[in-house]
Amino acid sequence: MKKQNFWGRLGPRLPKYYTQTMVAVVLCACMVTPAFALDDMWTVANRIIVDVYGKIAGVSTVLAGLMSAVAVVGAKLSNNQHKVDQAWDWLKRIWIAWMIINGIGAFIAYVTPLFSGLATLTP
Repeated sequence: MKKQNFWGRLGPRLPKYYTQTMVAVVLCACMVTPAFALDDMWTVANRIIVDVYGKIAGVSTVLAGLMSAVAVVGAKLSNNQHKVDQAWDWLKRIWIAWMIINGIGAFIAYVTPLFSGLATLTP
């Protein structure tokens, strides 16, 4: 019995498979709805940054409140002055970090629009 190679069995059916594949590709290309960008890249990037920063600021506020409560409870329940001082130091660090995170948002929201007209090129 003679063994046939791969192309020997597939050879007569190859044009049929090619035609079916090309018909499927053309149908998919005709049915695809074109997508047009409504905003430029900078508007979309600004929207993403504001959204992400809003979530970061919200989470940082909740965590700052929670960690402040833990630090105050730790300071009040401690019987060692060294641990009390450490708790108050942690409380200061928590609120300084919270002010820095929210200060970045204030800078972006209030100072950046003042410079918006300065980055233009006029011929």
